[in-house]
Amino acid sequence: MKIKILLSIFIVVWIGLVVRVFHLAVQFNDYYENLSENNSIKSELSAPVRGEILDRNKEPIAINELGFKIAFAPHLTKGKDTSRLDAEVAYLVSMIPTLDANKIIKTYKMQDSYYNHGFIDVVDFVPHETIIPIYALMNLRDTIKISPSPKRLYPYGLIGAHLIGYVAKANQKEIDADPSLQLLGHVGKNGIEKYYNRYLQGVAGERRIKVNAHNVEIEEIGRSATQENHNLVLNIDMNLQSFITQAFENHVGAIIVMDVHGAIYAAGSYPEYDLNRFVSGISSEEWNALMGSVDSPFTNKMINGLYPPGSTIKNNMGLIYINSGVWNEYTTINSTGSMRLGNRTFRDWKKNGHGATNITKAIVESCDDYFYQGSLQVGIDRMSNGMIRMGLGKKTGIDLPNEFIGTVPGRAWKRDKFHKPWYQGETLNTSIGQGDLLVTPMQIAQQTALMATGKLPIPHIAKVIGNSPYTPAPLDVLTPSEKQKLPIIQQAMRGVCNDPGGTAKAYVYTRFPIAGKTGTAQTTGISQTVKERQNEHAMEYFKRSHAWFTTYGPADNPQFIVTVMVEHGGHGGEATGGMISSIYNKLDDMGYIKKEAPKE
Repeated sequence: MKIKILLSIFIVVWIGLVVRVFHLAVQFNDYYENLSENNSIKSELSAPVRGEILDRNKEPIAINELGFKIAFAPHLTKGKDTSRLDAEVAYLVSMIPTLDANKIIKTYKMQDSYYNHGFIDVVDFVPHETIIPIYALMNLRDTIKISPSPKRLYPYGLIGAHLIGYVAKANQKEIDADPSLQLLGHVGKNGIEKYYNRYLQGVAGERRIKVNAHNVEIEEIGRSATQENHNLVLNIDMNLQSFITQAFENHVGAIIVMDVHGAIYAAGSYPEYDLNRFVSGISSEEWNALMGSVDSPFTNKMINGLYPPGSTIKNNMGLIYINSGVWNEYTTINSTGSMRLGNRTFRDWKKNGHGATNITKAIVESCDDYFYQGSLQVGIDRMSNGMIRMGLGKKTGIDLPNEFIGTVPGRAWKRDKFHKPWYQGETLNTSIGQGDLLVTPMQIAQQTALMATGKLPIPHIAKVIGNSPYTPAPLDVLTPSEKQKLPIIQQAMRGVCNDPGGTAKAYVYTRFPIAGKTGTAQTTGISQTVKERQNEHAMEYFKRSHAWFTTYGPADNPQFIVTVMVEHGGHGGEATGGMISSIYNKLDDMGYIKKEAPKE
């Protein structure tokens, strides 16, 4: 009996061993093969070269300067013994005397640790022509690794800075959001470089190699190439961009030149700053100077500058008025130069008023009185709802990061923001683009395109992404009645620039008629005790009004929008008319203005 029990145990044990051997040798074979392969095969990622940015004529706007980075092997120090590191630094500086030895040592020590077994980058960029004569000699040293490292270069420097943006070293927050930046090192920080960063940076390549137990490479198994053809072509014409920068010299503000479909041909926020300063790291002194300037050069005023629109809003307001069901295109008021509401007098810019005034005259001569009186009849609800429907108080959708939405005030807005009731005086201020109504220059350019075509375009800087044209569809935001009566507003805008009483007539000298609206947006309140308004240019600079002039042209065949806003520029037409005229004539010189075919 005991023999049978022992025999049974023996058989069970052997069966268990056989089953286990089978399990390990057969069923787990694939698993251990994979583990073995992972231990013997390494993947090395290669950073793609960042895509270039080109203008509409394929002129380079942002390119990559060919160069190299230099890395040292890890563990060149042992405790306080830095002799090996010092020797390598001394050798490197003897080969490239322009390098800073102290900076290299500091950079190395910050990254070197017991757990770091990879080469440590100590020099981010050395020009191609510097490395090539010494490349072979330096490459013989096991402790030095030289790798291609292109550097972003902006051939136009500061021109178009707020559109283009720049690249700089990625910070830890950006790396956490996109781990590929650990390999790439640099990331778009602003403008087009930031908005299209994922596309421009491309996809890394991979190299698979077999190594032995000592981590020595035996053979290359395969590789995948980095992404090709990730250049970006813009609508911008850099010749035109350079022209508007020169035209805006010594002014602070913004210019936008776009076609009526939303394609941005040139645009600028002024003053600008040199993009190349940021690629390798700007000094704290330069950064503080930029951030401390009263002219805010680092602010993209096109989309981040919030300003009262002044009389430029009267185009929208007029269209809302004559479609309100309360007023229409035949409504006429008697403008006396002022309007009393409670204990406050709301004055027109023209002391004695404009006399009998309808919608056309109100826009041509920019009659405040007409809009004051109309606002009390139409009401703030229709006014604010109409402006929001037309696209104000929203992002335009332009392909730039961090666009502001502005403010369209109204009863609900004030109640939610300040927990206070709305007053009629605020309605009057809103009607002429003052008070709490705030817009960006890009929004005013978009609104002008709406007046010119009846459609709200999406402003866009990119023209071709990869092999695909970028043409966002415009929005249909006007009511059927507004579309029917839009020609009334268009005719009035034509009169602004061409009729004897037009506020811009004296300042426009284009080769063809244009249409538009001037605006003088006050930045400082005028006391009720002041009887005569002070001349703008006699005021202190920061108390002067912002000068607006937004236009489309040609007036009878709209093709382009040109919007200019000069901070503290005074009267709109006077400050901007010559600038806008020169831009339209330049567009004509460049062949962008298409003349209508002669009628038979």
